Amino acid sequence: MAATLEMILKGRRLQFSNNQNSIGPIRDYIGYGGQSPTVQWPNDAKLAINFVINYEEGSEYSFLQDGENDNYVEVTYNFPENIRDLSRESMYEYGSRAGIWRLFRILEEYGVPATMYACAQAFEVNPVVAKHARNAGYDLLSHGLRWTETWRYSREEEKQAIETAIASFQETWGERPEAWYCRYGSSVNTRELVVEEGGFVYDSDSYNDDLPYYANVEGQPHLVIPYSLTYNDMQGTKSPATFVDYVKRGIDELWREGDAGNPKMMSIGLHPRLMGQAGRANALREVIEYALDKGDVWFARRMDIAKHWLREHPASVSNNA
Repeated sequence: MAATLEMILKGRRLQFSNNQNSIGPIRDYIGYGGQSPTVQWPNDAKLAINFVINYEEGSEYSFLQDGENDNYVEVTYNFPENIRDLSRESMYEYGSRAGIWRLFRILEEYGVPATMYACAQAFEVNPVVAKHARNAGYDLLSHGLRWTETWRYSREEEKQAIETAIASFQETWGERPEAWYCRYGSSVNTRELVVEEGGFVYDSDSYNDDLPYYANVEGQPHLVIPYSLTYNDMQGTKSPATFVDYVKRGIDELWREGDAGNPKMMSIGLHPRLMGQAGRANALREVIEYALDKGDVWFARRMDIAKHWLREHPASVSNNA
């Protein structure tokens, strides 16, 4: 087991056992149905907006660490797996060298709070980002030890990775994370492990609602703050206007629902290597100004939403899905 942990710490990609034969969580197709809870955001806002910075640079797969290159970058050309791809490495480096600081400048210019979805190793290779984000008032959600595929872990290996990530954040951020989110999706064990660990307020390993809700984890209510890949800068990798169009339309429709007495929340995902590019950053500026001009919007950190929900919508047998 010690050898396994050592390999995780070194960043090598393990061919973890496939644990998907486990049953895992029960699927819930109903949720709130037609009876959404009566939501009142602070200052009677019609919509809660949470900007999320996915800070992953330095934790992605690379030939130096894993013997293969990651593939989520600007271009689709693939080097052979056994050759180091310097161009892709530098595209990720742009996010931590330049893109993250551009995002920080814009968000802080408008006084808009945001949440750091950070990988532990990304902070390890650039701890100045962690220090700035914490001092500037961003909240922390753990995006895992590395930007890896959690389904590759056995249950024990995943437990170790969670514990190692917590210890890493305590060094770089200055305190442990209190929320969790996996790359691509959780394993069938993730939520149980997060609850068993005992120090997490919520997780965001779900895309199934516009409001927080409680999941039943071994008979105990556990808060879930759903995330979204729809309102995400990945939608505008070729044209920033596409990102703006998606997000503006989402704001308009969700705001309309809030005005009719049914407020929702909206997660907007940003990546420093993508949205941190100047042309796309200008699209972020346009979205922020649009939401500010519209008014009655609560810009909130993710933990602000979680604490509000826990206080105003406490878990009970009736709302524990």
